[in-house]
Amino acid sequence: MPRAKPKKKTFRRILKWICVFLVVFFVLSVLEVAVLRVVDPRFTVMSACQWICRMAGGEEEVPQMDWRPLEEISPHIRRAVLAGEDQRFLSHNGFDFIEINEAMKDMTSRGSFRGASTISMQTARSVFLWPSRSLVRKGLEAYYTVLIETFWGKERILEIYLNTVDWGKGLMGIEAASQRYFHVSSANLSRGQAAVLAAILPSPHRWSPTDPGPQTLKRQQRILRDMMIMPLVSRKNGKSNQ
Repeated sequence: MPRAKPKKKTFRRILKWICVFLVVFFVLSVLEVAVLRVVDPRFTVMSACQWICRMAGGEEEVPQMDWRPLEEISPHIRRAVLAGEDQRFLSHNGFDFIEINEAMKDMTSRGSFRGASTISMQTARSVFLWPSRSLVRKGLEAYYTVLIETFWGKERILEIYLNTVDWGKGLMGIEAASQRYFHVSSANLSRGQAAVLAAILPSPHRWSPTDPGPQTLKRQQRILRDMMIMPLVSRKNGKSNQ
């Protein structure tokens, strides 16, 4: 019986430190998300990890990023990313359970897997988390998704997404992608350019907007059709305009 006491003390000490760690992590993560509600991030955890990997491989290229406020980004690309990535962006709270259900059906019936990540989930992943896949990262992705939906609002989420999403090697955000691929500002993107940029988002390191293959062109045409019914997310006149 006396031997059980040290074990109980050790267990309680471990439990205490776990609770302390969770409380500290919660406070720091809430502060982190709250600060980014008003402060524009100049780098993300994802881009930092990619840069470190490139440096380790002998490449010194720093990811290009040129921040643009939401209203200075073409309405076409704002509609295009919704059409291609998250058509229920304004109606869900970070998780599109309809899309998740469809993805599960595809996996069980066809044996194929397709992503069901919302723009909110992708933003949480790229801004706060590392690139490798694991259950821990998926759990943290869901946690940060809840936080950004709580603190930021849809306009801010879309603004940060457009400015931080990976659009190809060394390219972070819509302004860098617009300048590199089409030599225009993101404010001046045409409907076709916006649609093809949105079309490559599932695989920006393999697909090209300037030399699109059949799959990219097919996605571009679908996005062009769906853009017609997508709302325009804007701060100027409330959450969105039709």
